[in-house]
Amino acid sequence: MEDLHDRMTTSVSTAELERRWKASREMMLAQGLDFLLMRQDEEFLGGYVKWFSDFSARHSYPFTVIFPVDEEMTFITCGGTPPSDPFPPQWAVRGVKSRLGAPYFESVHYTSTYDAELAVGVLKEKKRATIGLVGRSYIPITFYEYLQKHLDGWTFVDATDWVDQIKAIKSPEEIELIKKTAALQDVAMEHVRASLRPGLRGFEILAEAQHSVVIQGSERQLILVNSGPPGTPAPYTFRHFHNRVIRDGDQFSILLEVNGPGGFYTELGRIFSIGEPSQELQEAFATALEAQALNLKMLKPGASPIDIFEANNRFLESRGYLPERRLHAHGQGYDLVERPLIRPEEPMKLAAGMSMTVHPAAATERVWAAICDNYLVTDSGASECLHKTPKEIFVV
Repeated sequence: MEDLHDRMTTSVSTAELERRWKASREMMLAQGLDFLLMRQDEEFLGGYVKWFSDFSARHSYPFTVIFPVDEEMTFITCGGTPPSDPFPPQWAVRGVKSRLGAPYFESVHYTSTYDAELAVGVLKEKKRATIGLVGRSYIPITFYEYLQKHLDGWTFVDATDWVDQIKAIKSPEEIELIKKTAALQDVAMEHVRASLRPGLRGFEILAEAQHSVVIQGSERQLILVNSGPPGTPAPYTFRHFHNRVIRDGDQFSILLEVNGPGGFYTELGRIFSIGEPSQELQEAFATALEAQALNLKMLKPGASPIDIFEANNRFLESRGYLPERRLHAHGQGYDLVERPLIRPEEPMKLAAGMSMTVHPAAATERVWAAICDNYLVTDSGASECLHKTPKEIFVV
């Protein structure tokens, strides 16, 4: 008889899931929570559902997890009405009491409370419970309003930060999977190096990179590319802008933001030059490398993100480059962007066991160069780089 588990890609161990559940229930007891509730609809920034269940929501099909303090979980997913068998199949789940389904779609307004109705049925089993919402920004107003209307007397609190504090620290098993993602991206970047040539369009190189990572086990991919002649900045852009033909003398920029076996993200960014790079590009790239090194010296347990952010900007401005206005470093895990963010608003301090991507850029009106790699925060500071791709401008 066929072993159905052979159909599945890499999963974390049951022991790892139990570690997460145990830590979460200890937190819930300390905070007086009866349930955690989370609802997400995509894999790139859908790490809460994945972290608790080992399954991801995808393609805007919402997936709700209800995690009680004293019994197994309930999953709510888009599917048929009973007696159909909801996703994921029973043989594939762990720690699950009930799997519920309904045909709801975010593009069809009259189905907007179908999953909320199922959630209320579960939450009503415990009278006047305290419900910790995890990732409130993912929960649509229709879902939340339905819960509030039909659970009068129940208490809702924001449990996001409490879960974030647990989720941000990676276990040894998680770290090994993170390293595999970094290695997968190294292979893909070398494939890009071998494939890149004048006459191709940006999306054709994207397709080469995507093929490489999918063959190696990546399940979700965001790949950004750009190109341009000397004197024109070429920062990473989205797919809609990938139609330009690459020419002799161009800069080509690529960022691989893909997960690996097991679903963990890292990201790898490099600059290519079709022919000898301009002096301006070389100087900008050297500055980005120095900025990355400066950041790495500050990646220590207890460090405050605001201090790192401000040090990065002071350095860039001292060299005549624009300050960072968005995000030049952040945590990663099941989310492509995960806390802590290296931003002034971030209250979470760095701690050993965090996985961080560091991608500063040196930019002016005429040039743009960035470097992007992943590191672990250890007790003594930043680890060795998880990526093995050389930190240089690749000349094609």
